[in-house]
Amino acid sequence: MRREIERWWRSEDFLWATGIEDTYIVEPHGPERRILDEYELTDHYRRYREDISLLASLGVAYARYGIPWYRISPSPGKWEWGFADEALGLLIDRGVAPILDLVHYGTPRWLEGAFAHPDFPHHMAEYGARAAERYRGQVRWYTPLNEPRVTAWYTGRLGWWPPNLRSEAGFLRVLVACAEGIQRTHHAILGAAPDALLAHVDATDLYLTQDPDLEPLAANRQEKVFLALDLVQGLVDERHPLWHELLRSGVSSSRLEAFRERPAQPDLLGLNMYPMFTVKHIVRTPSGPRTRMRYGDASLVTRLCEMYFERYRLPLFIAETATKGPVNRRIGWLEDSLESVTQLRSKGVPVLGYTWWPMFALVAWAYRQGSKPVSEYLIQMGLWDLEPGTLNRVETPVVQAYRDCVAGGLQRVGRLRVERAT
Repeated sequence: MRREIERWWRSEDFLWATGIEDTYIVEPHGPERRILDEYELTDHYRRYREDISLLASLGVAYARYGIPWYRISPSPGKWEWGFADEALGLLIDRGVAPILDLVHYGTPRWLEGAFAHPDFPHHMAEYGARAAERYRGQVRWYTPLNEPRVTAWYTGRLGWWPPNLRSEAGFLRVLVACAEGIQRTHHAILGAAPDALLAHVDATDLYLTQDPDLEPLAANRQEKVFLALDLVQGLVDERHPLWHELLRSGVSSSRLEAFRERPAQPDLLGLNMYPMFTVKHIVRTPSGPRTRMRYGDASLVTRLCEMYFERYRLPLFIAETATKGPVNRRIGWLEDSLESVTQLRSKGVPVLGYTWWPMFALVAWAYRQGSKPVSEYLIQMGLWDLEPGTLNRVETPVVQAYRDCVAGGLQRVGRLRVERAT
């Protein structure tokens, strides 16, 4: 644990944050040639000043904030930082430290084959170094690539996003490419800004089964949840449970061994977890094993944080969490999940922060393949709702609930529940 992170843990400071969904898939899809850019679809590019003002009004000291690589680098070697400069400058002026999200599922149009391009890791590292050089002295926190496993699943297994591969081998090859990009970018950022801090952020699926015959499959899926972080830290060798499967997928042993030559340990490990998405049960069906998502309770926060801390012994933060639906359900998840955080900390598990994500509604990824208006794809799971049609930001009671938590600190989380109830 870096010395300043250790001081952060021991001083009882806490990283309160929020963020704006920033997925971008710029390769168009479908009869209407749709592009999925959440900032565009939620009108953030036009309203970013208003949105940052709302974000700062929560009292949070941090924001996970993404910048669009494809706009910043419209062609190889060309850099256009205007939007990023303005948005990041506004956050910093309002006293909010960005945790800068460099890659969020998408790549520039000119990078043919996206994550499957042989030079993807090189181009990503160059982008990371440029960002670190430009914002040296202003931005300290960086996330090189959000959710590498989910990226690999949608691009390499489902084939929904470029490079549109549809196999388990494709999934593993993209995941290895993402991990290589993260590792190289980690070192490139530190080369340009030695005092930078790195947060690795990944989805934290929990695979379960009640069928003893399916336990090996559940264990295999769980190992793949950890694989990107194992690779980045140089922890994959011949003894790793996935070593031989990686070789069978077409990843060479020399490429895997190269990860061990340049290990990159993050300063903070960000865990993304959602009660409606994170718990996955593998069941037997007439057509073979299938995965079913089941709604989880706040015990999943405890279980996942303990699992990651036991495996990696790194400081943690909740990098994304929320639930969708009625306001009361959202407030209930906020309170329950934060109670789990306080219990973890009391047991010595260093959970250093909490991020309600997203700040306002997001557009379901199915928009890219669909044909209905944007309003039909809004998922209301934020602090603010988005009004269909106008996309106006509508404050919900979750805003004040989160403000109360931020202002009162973890010590008051339980009391705030009682105060609201009375």
